[in-house]
Amino acid sequence: MSSLRLATTDDLDRLLPLVAGFHAEAGIEQNDETRRGALTPLLEGSPHGAIWMIGPRVAPVGYVAVSFGWSIEFGGIDCFLDEIYVRNRVRGRGMGSEALAALSRALSDQGVKAMNLEVDSDNERVRALYERMGFQSRNRYHLMTHLF
Repeated sequence: MSSLRLATTDDLDRLLPLVAGFHAEAGIEQNDETRRGALTPLLEGSPHGAIWMIGPRVAPVGYVAVSFGWSIEFGGIDCFLDEIYVRNRVRGRGMGSEALAALSRALSDQGVKAMNLEVDSDNERVRALYERMGFQSRNRYHLMTHLF
């Protein structure tokens, strides 16, 4: 079973290579300075989101990052699963699923009403995982982004 714990500023040096690994796989171009600037407020307790480490404290194998918002439709706080990553060499052992299930329970216990995510429509393996975890496609909606 994987362990899941809230990340703090003490985790930054262990977290940065994991985030860089996810970004490399996802084709996200970002330098370490920008990553550090995006992660630090969440590790310091920003109310806008949080990061959880997956695996042993001294050698984590992954992380989950969520950002929080408010939804009139869902009746309260919702969150967006911003990133979830498990090192390639330990994938397929259920650690990501276990972490996501534990996170879902913890967020629900804290009053979060819904968790949203985006997934590459061509990645059937990951889509199937999310569906097994209870996520449903909202086919009449299409996520759109306006970058500033």
